[in-house]
Amino acid sequence: MAQNVPDEPTRNPGPSVHGAHSARPRAAGPGRNGKEKHRGFGGWLREVATIIVIALLLSFLIKTFLFRAFYIPSGSMEETLEINDRIFVNLLVPEPFDLNRGDVVVFKDTQGWLPELPPATEGPGAWIRDALIFVGLIPDTSEQHLVKRVIGTEGDHVVCCDADGRITVNGEPLNEPYIYPGASPSDIPFDVVVPEGKVWVMGDHRNASADSREHLQDAGGGFIDVEDIEGKAAVTAWPLNHAGFIGSYPEVFENIPDPSSSLPAGSR
Repeated sequence: MAQNVPDEPTRNPGPSVHGAHSARPRAAGPGRNGKEKHRGFGGWLREVATIIVIALLLSFLIKTFLFRAFYIPSGSMEETLEINDRIFVNLLVPEPFDLNRGDVVVFKDTQGWLPELPPATEGPGAWIRDALIFVGLIPDTSEQHLVKRVIGTEGDHVVCCDADGRITVNGEPLNEPYIYPGASPSDIPFDVVVPEGKVWVMGDHRNASADSREHLQDAGGGFIDVEDIEGKAAVTAWPLNHAGFIGSYPEVFENIPDPSSSLPAGSR
């Protein structure tokens, strides 16, 4: 909070010179202090209003171009993300920055993986909620989004499973430390090649995630359009005891060879 500027003190004429008389300070008029206090309070209000406007503008710009808040309603990404976590998503991925295997991404549900939402409740406070969503101070729950980990990118041959029960990408088995304790890499067998402009995604809690594996027979074959990806989950902001960066585990995928050009895109 800005502090009120104190009244300017009467200027000290300095020590008296021998033989001279000090000037007598002029008495303040009867309404002077009241006017200065009034101006000080008005200035304080203007400062507060300016700070609020700048903060809202910055929040809107950040939400539009850099980060966006999302709420986690399910346990499909446990223990990386817990139910009721609030996360911030980096909107600069997949463009201008690259999307990589292992990234946790939030994407729009354009393929109907989720049930329809009930109509939004209306009421006296609805406009306040909408305004806070607009500037990015609270998550927007009116749109359908999902959060999963990218396992395969364009051209990758993703298979479940090898003789040791591990998922392989382009023939390289994955040792996945982010999987929920006690869960297997996958109880659903699959053999897919990721088409151009798509990704293959899976939840970290494999036994509780309706991810790409569950939608193999859908029109989209379980693949997600890169264009539907809102961004990369960067940090968990709330609750504080679970706050921190969300890892992509690049070491898990560092030895994967380039996709084989001999396999037709989309075959499985």
